Amino acid sequence: MKGKIAIGGAAALAMAALGAAPAFAAEGDASVSVLHAVPGLTVDVYVNGTETIPDFQPGTLTDPLTLAPGAYDIQVYADGDDPATAEPAIEATGVQVPANGNVTLVAHLDASGAPTLGAFVNDTEPVPAGQARLTVRHLAAAPAVDVRAGGTPVVEGIENPNEASLVTAAGTVSADVVLAGTEDVVIGPADLTLAEGTNTIVTAWGSADDGTLQLAVQTVQAHSAPTGVPSGLGGAADDGTAPTIVLALAGVLGLAAAVLWRRSRLVEAREH
Repeated sequence: MKGKIAIGGAAALAMAALGAAPAFAAEGDASVSVLHAVPGLTVDVYVNGTETIPDFQPGTLTDPLTLAPGAYDIQVYADGDDPATAEPAIEATGVQVPANGNVTLVAHLDASGAPTLGAFVNDTEPVPAGQARLTVRHLAAAPAVDVRAGGTPVVEGIENPNEASLVTAAGTVSADVVLAGTEDVVIGPADLTLAEGTNTIVTAWGSADDGTLQLAVQTVQAHSAPTGVPSGLGGAADDGTAPTIVLALAGVLGLAAAVLWRRSRLVEAREH
């Protein structure tokens, strides 16, 4: 199975995330990270004919890539396929890379359990001295959840594929995830270090039905002036759940996940 697509605009950023970073950032360059959050699916990603992300496995977050605007050719193969003999599951040629932004691309499951791709603009706005930002993303095949710190809900009733954030005192907290309105822990607890002047992004991913729920943690700078005043978690959630920019399988990772996932389902069906 293969899909050939022409990609531009926001989806081009998804392709760019798989390219090679230049040695020095220039005006207009973007910072892009990629999180693989589709359980049980491993792929090889080729950029301009070179294997760039081999054996890209679930739970892996790439280092931030500083990317110049330009054109990229992308091919995605099932893990272990030989490009000399195999057809790519997905390929896109001449992909144009737009400029600027701090973005995390996440291949994940939607609420029904189907693979998709979300692009999230990470908040790098300054926070007050001694403070940190905490961002929570629900990207798991699971019902609405509450996120707790030290047993106290700090984000309530969040649903896939939404995010919410709050500004709080810097420090280390114990976080867990429970089904909304209950004490039923589905992920954690896990210790989170909220460094001063940063945005700590916590992503719930995996599948509740399959028992694969996990947390992924990413940190980006939020540009506060350091004062070295750590303490416990406090503060209030922002007024609403920030919308995500959902690419709906328009990006290569999301499309590859969907194609290979459907292929695996067909194989399973034939075996039964």
